[in-house]
Amino acid sequence: MSETSGALARPDGGQLAWRRTAGAGPTVVWLGGFGSDMTGTKAQALADWAERRGHDYLRFDYSGHGASSGNFLQGSITRWRADVLAVIDEMTQGPLVLVGSSMGGWLSVLAAVARPERIGGMVLIAPAPDFTEALVKPNLSPEAARSLARDGVFEGAGVPITRLLLEDGARWSVLPGPLGVQAPVRILQGGRDDAVPWTHAQELVKALAGEDVVFTLIKDGDHRLSRPQDLERIIAAVEELT
Repeated sequence: MSETSGALARPDGGQLAWRRTAGAGPTVVWLGGFGSDMTGTKAQALADWAERRGHDYLRFDYSGHGASSGNFLQGSITRWRADVLAVIDEMTQGPLVLVGSSMGGWLSVLAAVARPERIGGMVLIAPAPDFTEALVKPNLSPEAARSLARDGVFEGAGVPITRLLLEDGARWSVLPGPLGVQAPVRILQGGRDDAVPWTHAQELVKALAGEDVVFTLIKDGDHRLSRPQDLERIIAAVEELT
């Protein structure tokens, strides 16, 4: 079974690049992090798993990311949420298991709220809901604040963060909840994550209304959770929900 690739045309003229391994079971959909793309270690590990197991798996790049068209500096949670819903609505049928990393965890929750009947489960890796309001804004340095006011953008850990992103992100806050998501959720969080504190991920646990929510703290894990042992945990969580 080989992986196919293509691009999903959007009404605004843009295109979302995707790769798919066709197979059985609920479709596993990868939602990457802020500034990342579908060729990363975790996304590829799931592609390899899907190939071995003959499981349906779809990964794609948000607009302005990776192989997709668009200007990253014009991106927002509104835009990327729309990308996720377009992929779900136009490229999949039946139940889904969303696997969201960092910002992809936030987008997974937003997708589950918008399409609850489609979501069979979620695996969230260092999820960063509300990161614009909860993690970025409170920690802006004076220099970053001046850059935002002057230029509308500043460099955050090598990835530009725009005033548009910060202002738009407030529209999509999901914490403190409650979130009427009833699907099973598995959260994997690194104890040494310097981007998303493990206590922040726990706030999402509290916000989720469903009872089948399992939070796993990987004490020596970082934000990426891309070591071989981390990948094994991620795949085990996906297998549990598929």
